[in-house]
Formats: sequence, C-alpha cells, structure tokens
Amino acid sequence: MDAVLDNLDVFVEGFTSTVSLTLLAAVGALLLGTLIAAMRVSPVPPLRWAGAAYVHLVRNTPLTVVFFLVFFGLPEVDVKLPFFRFAVLALSLYTAAFVAEAVRSGINSVAAGQAEASRSIGMTFFQTLRLVVLPQAFANIVPPLASIFIALLKNTSIASAFFTFEGIQAMNRLIAANGDAVIAIILAAAAGYLALALLASAAFGQLERVVRVGR
Repeated sequence: MDAVLDNLDVFVEGFTSTVSLTLLAAVGALLLGTLIAAMRVSPVPPLRWAGAAYVHLVRNTPLTVVFFLVFFGLPEVDVKLPFFRFAVLALSLYTAAFVAEAVRSGINSVAAGQAEASRSIGMTFFQTLRLVVLPQAFANIVPPLASIFIALLKNTSIASAFFTFEGIQAMNRLIAANGDAVIAIILAAAAGYLALALLASAAFGQLERVVRVGR
C-alpha cells in the first residue's frame, strides 16, 4: 500500500481529470442528444431520417473506433485541439446517441393531448417541444440518464489509450514505477472508479426524489 499512499497526488490528479472529462462530455452529450431526439420526433422527414441514422450508426460503432476517428481523422481536415478536448468530443459524440434515445422515450411518454393543446393556441412544434414537452420528458428519464452517465464515467478510461491523462493513465504510470505493487495500485484505481460511480448514483437518486416531489 505504500506505493499508493506515497503517490496519492498522482491518483488525485488522474481522477480529477476523469471527473472533468465526465462532466464536460455529459454536458455535450446532453445538448447534442436532446437536439438529435428533437430531430427524431420532428414533423420534417429529412430531420427524422438524419437523427435516426446518427443514432443507429453511433450506437453500433465501438467507442474505440469513435476515438480513432476523432483523434486521427479530425487532424486530417486541419482540426487541431488538445488531446483532452478531443477526448471530450469523442465521448460526447458517442454518448449523445444513447441520450437521444432516452430523451425520445421521455418525449413519447408525455400525453399527446398536451402537444395538441399547445398547437391549438398557436405554438410552433419547437416551442411546444421546448416549453411543454421536454420539461416533462426530462422528469421522466432521470433513471436512464443516470445509467448512461455512469457508463460515460467508466468509458473515460478509454481516453488513457489516446494520450489523455486520467485515472487509468495514473494507474499505468504508478505501475510502471512500482512493479512490486501492481495489485495494490489496480485495487486503488478500481476503488476510485467505484467511489465516483457511487457518488454519481447518489446524486441522481437525490435528483430523482426532488423531481418526484416537484411533480
């Protein structure tokens, strides 16, 4: 355990980066996923087709492939960003497909009569979606969003293979320097991910209770 205790600062730095990756990618995925969900329920056929194509393509593509496309494909078209931002982008693009399906299911759970009533008083489709449907939809999908974002937290570990320092990179660095304490270092890294996942689960549980009371 000395190798772990003596290098806690490395773990703290790594898992701080993991939290930052998770939060930034979660925001990006939520925004993009909501837009794609709106496209999927749009009355405009080309928007529905584009939204469906994105979801089916990304959900059936391994996350590692998405990372390769972002890290090595975007520089080919002269998009140059720090590795950390590339990792955020890759995670956001991938997770958005799952968020979109969760949001779409939430939209479908809202009574159709509410949208019809909104349109009857002159609201447009996007006004109805933004002001009437989406607030109720998000209240209905807190549990699936929790699962998606906890999976996102774990998926950040893939960024370690793409030049991004985070929890797994911290673990690998310590293993390279302390070959006699491999098991302790791996267990410490696993404990770090477990603690973050439990905190995220507790936060979403509290959010779900608040939403339930608000309704």
